[in-house]
Formats: sequence, structure tokens, C-alpha cells
Amino acid sequence: MTQDLSRTSSLTEGLNWARIAGITAAIAVHLAGLLLLLVPISAPPAVSEEEETTIVNLIKPPPPPPPPPPPPPEPPKLVLNPPKQTIVQPTPQPPPPEEPPVVVDDPSPVDTPAPPPAPPAPPAAAPAPPPNVVGGVASVCSRTPLSYPPAALREQAEGTTVVQVSWTADGTITNASVRRSAGNRDLDRAAVSTVRRWKVCPGDPGTAVVNVDWRLD
Repeated sequence: MTQDLSRTSSLTEGLNWARIAGITAAIAVHLAGLLLLLVPISAPPAVSEEEETTIVNLIKPPPPPPPPPPPPPEPPKLVLNPPKQTIVQPTPQPPPPEEPPVVVDDPSPVDTPAPPPAPPAPPAAAPAPPPNVVGGVASVCSRTPLSYPPAALREQAEGTTVVQVSWTADGTITNASVRRSAGNRDLDRAAVSTVRRWKVCPGDPGTAVVNVDWRLD
């Protein structure tokens, strides 16, 4: 036991701490230099220059318009010969016939039935007496004589036609109408036509009733 303690103390006394520290420092320096040699040498990063970029948008041009369609072919032209115009000369028209005087018959004229055929040579009728003017006429300046109608003469018709007349201040007859029939249309028409051609003496206008007697004796 005593021998072991003496051996340990002799070993501890034989160690030199300063020497150990120096060796350790040298080893550390060599390791550091070895590590520096092992680190790869990298070049400094190059400064990247920003490139100026221009963005160009390429737009596809529109397609060209289609060509216009060709014009339609013209229809064939028809050449028409103009019709010949015939000038027709207007034919002269005859003048209109004169209107007969308007005779106003009695509202209910009574025509006598046709008698048997008259004899071939009837006697000549005496001139009819002048008509009688009743009231309203001062004087008649011009009288147209009565003329017996041939048809009434063949029928031996007689009677009295009452005619109402109106006149102006200068004596012109403006109206003549049948107020009472003689029973024969021809006698009434002849009476109205005759009285219309009368002329009253100038004076005041007025109206009157004229009795036209038709007698064969």
C-alpha cells in the first residue's frame, strides 16, 4: 500500500503542465490552418445588372375584309315600239233640244176615255173665244190667240181650263199653271202655253185666274 502511493506521486511530479499546454496550443494552430486550407475559395458574387426588359404585345391584325360580290348581271333590255297614237277628231255634237215649257197638271186629272174613231173629215172648228181674266189684271196689252189642239179636235173634246197666272211690274208672265182641268190633257197644255205668251200692261205685279173656254161651235 505504501508502495502504490509513492509511485503515483512520483508520476504526478514527473508531468510538466507548461509543456502540455504548449503542445496543445501548437496542435490547435495546426488544426486551424488545416481547416482554412480545406475551405474552398469562392469568387465574390457578381453584381447582377438588371436588364431592361421591354414587353411587346403582338396583336394579330384583323383579317382583310372579303372582296365585294360581283354585281348581278343586268337583265336583258326589252325594246318596245311605242304604239302609234291615232288622233280622233271630235265629232261636233248637236245643240241640246229646247226644253218644252213645264206644264203643271191638276193633281188628279181625269182623262176622258177615247171616243170611237172620228169621221175622216171633221168640220172646221170655229175660233175659240178669248179667255176671260178674273181679278188682279188691269189690262192685257198683248194676247196670243188660242189654237185648238189637233188631237183634241179629232176627239171632239170641249171644256174650260182654269189657269192661274203671275206677272211682274213690267208685265212679264212668270208663272202659269192649271188650277182646274178641262178634262183633256191636250186642252190644258195648249191653254197654259198660250197664256204664258201673253203680255200684261206695265204696272204693279200681281196674280189672276184665267178661264180658257174650248168650244167647237
